[in-house]
Amino acid sequence: MTGTYSFRSARPTDAAPVAALVERAYEHYVDRIGMLPGPMTADYGHVIADRQVTVAEVGESIAGVLVLAQHDDGLTIENVAVHPSQRGKGLGRALLELAESEAARAGFDAVHLYTHEKMTENLELYRRIGYVEYDRRPQDGFSLVYMRKPIG
Repeated sequence: MTGTYSFRSARPTDAAPVAALVERAYEHYVDRIGMLPGPMTADYGHVIADRQVTVAEVGESIAGVLVLAQHDDGLTIENVAVHPSQRGKGLGRALLELAESEAARAGFDAVHLYTHEKMTENLELYRRIGYVEYDRRPQDGFSLVYMRKPIG
């Protein structure tokens, strides 16, 4: 998978390829955190039906996914995953920028996300692009870091 990518809304038929992508994107974290990361246990048929899900394609292959949920206090990035072959090419950042655009379009002044405290690469990236930590708390056996980025 190499080349340029395009974004589109996920379709129900994307559930299996999205689940496979998430598996590949998160598998290196399993040993580090001692359990399957939450996104690896999700039912992507339900996620696609219940959330705003965007896939990034390279040719005909799904190379990335963004899962957004709208709440009263803002838009939350529930998952951003990039196929290992696409790491370091700007796709993750492009998906995060899409989330920020969606939050602004919906009238929110910030976008929120959370990640496991041991996913240090993610924490570094989020801080580098303007996300600020506002809480840490355990949830379902995970030690989560909550961050937000002002937009506008």
